[in-house]
Amino acid sequence: MAKTYCEAAPGHEWHGPYHDREYGFPLEDDAELFERLMLEINQAGLSWLTILKKREAFRRAYGGFVPEVVAAYGARDRGRLLANTGIIRNRLKIDAAIANANTILELRRTHGSFASWLAAHHPRSKDEWTKLFRKTFRFTGGEIVNEFLMSIGYLAGAHVPSCPVYPRILERRPPWARQR
Repeated sequence: MAKTYCEAAPGHEWHGPYHDREYGFPLEDDAELFERLMLEINQAGLSWLTILKKREAFRRAYGGFVPEVVAAYGARDRGRLLANTGIIRNRLKIDAAIANANTILELRRTHGSFASWLAAHHPRSKDEWTKLFRKTFRFTGGEIVNEFLMSIGYLAGAHVPSCPVYPRILERRPPWARQR
């Protein structure tokens, strides 16, 4: 049995591409950051495989995770999302998506972008990040925040040093590697 994601993911139809091309690589685009945050939120209580399989349906349902689009969602959109069998139909997670899109728009006003807000608060410990996210976003507990930040390069641990992907991530200079 594999002990790490780096051992389990390679060659897997869904985990392999995510592990090799996305997990742990730095992100700066607001829509990509919002997507990753919302996928992590929706994964709570479920498997990551379930989320990866539903990813395209999420993208269609949430307007490509463009924050302006999701922030404008109203009652009709909530109903549409709750009826969409292709995504996770959880009212709290849907409401969090809309609220968090509005938060990202506010972060753009105060910091220029979601990525700039993250950079302005780096470095922090996992606990400090969790407190900040809980104060700023909805539905963001410790594991969600940890996985989100590892997946976008703000916290170390997405890959083990012996993983072939690890040097490719270091070449991109993720924020966790810059603090050394």
